[in-house]
Amino acid sequence: MSKQLRKPRGGRQAGVLAAVLAVTAATATACSSGGTARQDDSRPLEVWIRQDAGSPAAESAEALTKAFTKESGIEAKLVAVGVTDFETKLQQRTAQKDLPDVVINDTGQLGNLVTQGLVREVDREVVTGSADLADRAWEAARGYDGKYYGVPFNSQAFALLVRKDWREAVGADVPRTWDELTELAVKFTDDDPDGNGKNDTAGMVIPGSTTRGYLTWWFSTMLWSGGGDFVKERGEGYVAAIDEPASVAAVEKLQAMFCESKVAQPGASTADSSATHTFFESGRGGIYLTGPYMLPRFDGSLGKDKYEVIAPPPGAGGEAVLAEGENVYLMAGSGNEKGQQEYAEFAASPAGQKIGLGVDNGGIIVRLPVNTTVDGAAERKDPRWETFQEVYNESGRNAPALPNWSAVRQMSSEGLNGVVSTCSRDAGKAMGELADELDAELERQGAKDE
Repeated sequence: MSKQLRKPRGGRQAGVLAAVLAVTAATATACSSGGTARQDDSRPLEVWIRQDAGSPAAESAEALTKAFTKESGIEAKLVAVGVTDFETKLQQRTAQKDLPDVVINDTGQLGNLVTQGLVREVDREVVTGSADLADRAWEAARGYDGKYYGVPFNSQAFALLVRKDWREAVGADVPRTWDELTELAVKFTDDDPDGNGKNDTAGMVIPGSTTRGYLTWWFSTMLWSGGGDFVKERGEGYVAAIDEPASVAAVEKLQAMFCESKVAQPGASTADSSATHTFFESGRGGIYLTGPYMLPRFDGSLGKDKYEVIAPPPGAGGEAVLAEGENVYLMAGSGNEKGQQEYAEFAASPAGQKIGLGVDNGGIIVRLPVNTTVDGAAERKDPRWETFQEVYNESGRNAPALPNWSAVRQMSSEGLNGVVSTCSRDAGKAMGELADELDAELERQGAKDE
């Protein structure tokens, strides 16, 4: 638990986490039995995806799995495990030494899965169609040791959804810098852009909660384009960089959004993405940095003509936008490793990618195709998706391949939350304290340069 939290809880969390990982790693090792599970190429596969059962996304995953069975002849059962308790249920199956064969999950979970010994290494060179998959997507499947532990399936980058009608109402141009973006957010907050005579609009919609590291997730683009970083590579490992001048400058700008210009929506410091989605589509927020998967929802709730999609502007550090996605993970201990690989290859193939686009049912599990032979924007007949694709191709940046990026993301989120929640805090001093915590975490993970 970060010392930056508004309500510090002491140092128990890191110790608890270490203990959990130690126990889990031992369990997973026993589960995989050193990769000696008896192999049966006809054994049915159990496939997990991090989606809510009955959702359109789960329906797309079901269609993908059925198409795989039809193509390969290998039986496969899709299990849509809820978004909120996916990790808990995976840990339960780990404890039972009965992992599913295949898991489709966030790229950000890779380090955690590898650390616990839950996934098998993937030989990129022998994956069918490997050369057609984007290098950036492969990068997100690579672990700290340089080996690959998943096959890319889905990618995305973030772009700005801006209320076009509000921008035109306040007489502003499309922002070309972060300063212009902030100025536009101020106008959206102060100038009654919806013309209802009430002070009820917010310029910037920010998921500032520490839950699952949301604030780090949102702030990454702003930090990186400003030339700052959470950690940086040095020598044989990484060191904290959040206390360096460019990083502190970016944090000060973030703090100002909450404390000076107050362009962040009310309750932003405790808002997760479900809250910010609702706030933006309610017509009270002006600028929202988010992924392309929200377009169908906002088209229906807000109106396609009300907002525009623009690339995040460059900063002092150039153009850098958070990129992420999902990998197909081949879980340890499977009795059908050949089937695992074939499922992953099908999911990344043009046929699998097109099913994942969810064009017919709206169940989007492939946001931006990882297969470069598939044109997602053309398939969807919507040029706004091309903006996201261009951002990913030209400015996308994956999180660092640490043994456990999730832990660093969480610590960073708590540190940032402390600064935006307590306006009197000195950002430079707080980031210095956070840097010490990140260095200690890197040391614990064996990833710190000496």
